[in-house]
Amino acid sequence: MTSSEHHEPEPLTLSMPRIVPQAEVEAAQDAVREDPNPAKVDREAIRALERRLLGSERTMRRREVAAGAGVSLLSARKLWRALGFPNLGDEDVAFTQADLEALTTIIDLVREERLTEEAAISITRSIGQMTDRMVVWQVEALVEEMVHQLGITDAEARKRLVTELPDLIEPLEKVLLYSWRRQLNAGVARLTVRAEAGLGAAGEHDDDSLPLLRAVGFADLVSYTSLSRQMNEKTLAQLVQRFENRCAEIISVGGGRLVKTVGDEVLYLASTPQAGAEISLALAKAMADDDLLPSARVGMVWGGIVSRLGDIYGPTVNLASRLTSLAEPGTVLVDSTTAATLAGDERFVLMPQKVRTIRGFGEIHPVTVAHGRGTGLVVD
Repeated sequence: MTSSEHHEPEPLTLSMPRIVPQAEVEAAQDAVREDPNPAKVDREAIRALERRLLGSERTMRRREVAAGAGVSLLSARKLWRALGFPNLGDEDVAFTQADLEALTTIIDLVREERLTEEAAISITRSIGQMTDRMVVWQVEALVEEMVHQLGITDAEARKRLVTELPDLIEPLEKVLLYSWRRQLNAGVARLTVRAEAGLGAAGEHDDDSLPLLRAVGFADLVSYTSLSRQMNEKTLAQLVQRFENRCAEIISVGGGRLVKTVGDEVLYLASTPQAGAEISLALAKAMADDDLLPSARVGMVWGGIVSRLGDIYGPTVNLASRLTSLAEPGTVLVDSTTAATLAGDERFVLMPQKVRTIRGFGEIHPVTVAHGRGTGLVVD
């Protein structure tokens, strides 16, 4: 191919690192060297960013916002606490017109009887908790990238981020809204499928039953505690992030839902025992095949659960956790009831293990699940 021939650009993939031009790296480093007060934050830049994020200057006190929404200060404070806002005094000028509009929006849902007060507070809390975690995650990711790509210190990156965030607000906001709509649509689709399949309840006429039937799984890294003592904070954070990313990808491709991550462990759900088993096997295999991660133990149980505030509860969750601690590294362990739902499916090989006694459950009959026929869950 001659130099005059056209070269198609390489396709951008999520696995490709962003290549920062050398001129941008040098400019960033020069700016740091030339800054007479490298530790001093640009207060005017912060004020400008705040006006951009909040929509205007802070001009209102909390009683003025509550009165504008037509509710008592007590009711307003309940919603602000649900969003995770700090306590403020009566004389603190801390609110904008956007705060009044948001409060009015939530209150109107209750006034129009589209939500009860309890439901409004619960939903508001879900928004507050999720967006708080999301913002912390995004800020740390941006800071880490600048440190790595530009070769500057953590403190310098945080200072620089204040000036770069304005260009990111609109695209991040668009992706957030897009993702929320897609996730809500997926949730509705799951409800519909389960209702049509008759999988919605664990005995709809049994008042003692838990309301949702789900495959509940845990996966945790083997020897995480000893590894954490040997690693510095940065290396440990990279290991945990790699584990979380791999798990999130596999669970998503398998049609499940990542409920939460707690250090070296992930908790996930699937709508059928077969989907749960496929995800569980894929998780165990992925960790075993990854040279940078230790093996994982996986436990999975099909049974009833209670879902509250994005988390899940019940004996099924507890049993899945106990089975995880009993599993051998790189294997998936289920109980006999779950194994019975997988029996006869050629995709799975079931190997009964010795009877174990677990506090709170008595004797259980663990069963190891292995790959049978088929390719298993493929993450391309």
